[in-house]
Amino acid sequence: MSDSSLNYERVERQMASADIESTGAEVHGILCGLICAGREDAQARWFAELFTEMQATDLLVRECANSLKVLHDETLAAVTGPGLGFTPFLPDEEVPIKQRAQAVADWCQGFLYGIGVAGLSADHDFSTETQDALSSLSEITRMDLDHLDGGEEDEESLTEIAEFIWVAAMLVHAEMVADETERS
Repeated sequence: MSDSSLNYERVERQMASADIESTGAEVHGILCGLICAGREDAQARWFAELFTEMQATDLLVRECANSLKVLHDETLAAVTGPGLGFTPFLPDEEVPIKQRAQAVADWCQGFLYGIGVAGLSADHDFSTETQDALSSLSEITRMDLDHLDGGEEDEESLTEIAEFIWVAAMLVHAEMVADETERS
């Protein structure tokens, strides 16, 4: 499901080695929340959430940070560049559906957290459409995974949800870019 040059499972192993307890999807969601909210210091803020200064000399942490920097650079280029934007960093389609669905929920949780870390409060003056999209992201974080059986209908639903989270993120980004343009 991801267009990144990075392998999802490898990044998760690196994160575990660096004592980051979040999933790759959640970590990417945080980054996307920061970028879409318009934080120019998104990478620095993201790294501050993930790493402590004491970890800076640890080889495994540096290896993880290097991979996450690649993820940041690819995501930033995709969000701010021409084209349709980024693809959420999620496990490959060979992974069981419950794990992929959990990753989608984790991504949404991370995105909402990233928006909060970026300094956008719950009472930010988003359009009704964007407020509804953010509310839907919140609902996705509570998705019931126990009833997924991996059938074609579940696969289609998960694909639609993954596409929706992209749309929701790009709505936030478009509004924040419009807000910045108006303030300039």
